Amino acid sequence: MPSNRPGPDTVAAGPVEVGSPMQGTVVSVMVAPGDPVGAGETLLLVESMKMEHPVVAPSSGVVQSIAVQVGDQVERAAPVVVLGPGTTVQGAAGAVPGEPSIDLVRADLAEVVERQSLTLDGARSDVVERRHREGRRMARENLADLVDPGSFVEYGSLAIAAQRGRRPERELIVRTPADGLVAGVGRVNGALFDDQRAACAVLSYDYTVLAGTQGQQNHRKKDRLFALVERMRLPVVLFAEGGGGRPGDTDYAVVTGLDCSAFALFGALSGLVPLVGIASGRCFAGNAALLGCCDVVVATPDASIGMGGPAMIEGGGLGRFRPEEIGPLAVQVASGVVDLVARDDADAVRLARQYLSYFQGPVGDWSCDDQRRLRSMVPENRKRAYEVRGVIETVADTGSVLELRAGFGPGMVTALVRVEGMPVGVIANDPGHLGGAIDAEAADKAARFLQLCDAHDLPVLSLCDTPGFMVGPEAEATGQVRHCSRLFVVGASLSVPLITIVLRKGYGLGAQAMAGGSFRSPLLTVAWPTGELGGMGLEGAVRLGFRRELDAIADPAERDAAFSAMVERAYEHGKALNVASAFEIDDVIDPAESRSRIAGLLRSVPPVPARSGKKRACVDTW
Repeated sequence: MPSNRPGPDTVAAGPVEVGSPMQGTVVSVMVAPGDPVGAGETLLLVESMKMEHPVVAPSSGVVQSIAVQVGDQVERAAPVVVLGPGTTVQGAAGAVPGEPSIDLVRADLAEVVERQSLTLDGARSDVVERRHREGRRMARENLADLVDPGSFVEYGSLAIAAQRGRRPERELIVRTPADGLVAGVGRVNGALFDDQRAACAVLSYDYTVLAGTQGQQNHRKKDRLFALVERMRLPVVLFAEGGGGRPGDTDYAVVTGLDCSAFALFGALSGLVPLVGIASGRCFAGNAALLGCCDVVVATPDASIGMGGPAMIEGGGLGRFRPEEIGPLAVQVASGVVDLVARDDADAVRLARQYLSYFQGPVGDWSCDDQRRLRSMVPENRKRAYEVRGVIETVADTGSVLELRAGFGPGMVTALVRVEGMPVGVIANDPGHLGGAIDAEAADKAARFLQLCDAHDLPVLSLCDTPGFMVGPEAEATGQVRHCSRLFVVGASLSVPLITIVLRKGYGLGAQAMAGGSFRSPLLTVAWPTGELGGMGLEGAVRLGFRRELDAIADPAERDAAFSAMVERAYEHGKALNVASAFEIDDVIDPAESRSRIAGLLRSVPPVPARSGKKRACVDTW
């Protein structure tokens, strides 16, 4: 087929027959005999299969004759124009003859550029100013802070609210850009990880568009993004501020909207990819439902999170409340809904970026404290409380500790850390609360965290210092039996490496639960020299096991002395060294060696094989 793109301009040396590039019908003749033409200039148009194809001059020259007229049928390569020698026709400097300037902005492109500009914050300066006066950022500002510069690929930027039946289209274009949901794919932490590990899907409701409500178009946008996330296995960051469902859309025949797929699609991502939700300001109803599906929830001090907002509450006859009274931060931190508290929008983005980094892989640049400090962190006085977070921070790489749900289940610490650059999940008993006993909240907190680590292939370090599960009538009223048993069920299903270090107390079922159900379950179970272990609390064991002997002693002082002596013998029997000599634990170690033992063992574990689907059906939202 003759090329439509000319080469270097030449002058026809003699008659040159120009053939049709294909079979078709002549629909336009652009020149006449005697006309000078330049190389690449269009001579006529041939239509074939509803498409017009130009017949161009292969060189400069003068049109000698035209063999066809409009309406004629021509065969491929049939001569249609004859060119003779003539003066070279010069085009504009730097331009290819017969082609438009590369700087030309045609009307169709200009229309697109103008529409795209209206989706940006600069088109609504009044809205931006108001948002900034409130100390808040625009949705696009948050996304720009989260993703690496130049990496964001947006989906559905030109969508508008489905309200053409009640509002002028121009108003919708200007006031409902992206239908209140900015969504796309970008890179997060690209300076630390390669492009594939840094890839992330990001979605942000825009509260400045119809209060961040869930419209018909942004529901479809979520459906599109969530399907891509499943296909590409991308982590998700969701900025969930908004008021829930939007009843004002009119462009579609919708009765209930309950056939919307977004919630099912997003829920199905649990356990497949990391999901981060950010709540800043008001987050109610459908927005809160999506937030609650996330693995981790980050919230700012002004967040109000609830399954229904003021209008829904009042409509249900439950009273009138201000938005700030519904699920404020203090309530949602104590209830366990919020995992991380941010100072403001910028800090929320920072925390989201840090959280994602643990699931993006190891890093090479790290440092740590002098590990000899660990030797004195557990007091010699076995009854003296201590700060277990200090142990975690010392064992971990400097600055790498991210504690989750610090305000919920205070008897259990759950945190993401790094050890020699490797990401690790940590569970630890806090002896400052109930002496480290595991109550219902602590069990739920740890069990859910273990699911999270297992779903995303993070090894787990368990720091055990517990007298066991909490007991008593009050504890049982919380459903203690079921809640605590979650640790056995989840622990037995772990496939990631588990390492247990007994810092001091390791008693009974609670200690077993901190070791995945058995001291033989972890890859390594060791104790510090301060470790003391037993099938149950030693005082209780003595009272139960030697009740007859103690009851036989009539003198109270003598009975107390005998009891103390029995307890002391029980402590000697349960010392970590003695337990290790019976090989019920793997070793007793210098606390300063903890970090090297952890890192050495984790480096001996075979790499996790690539998988295309989920390991676990989901990660419990609770």
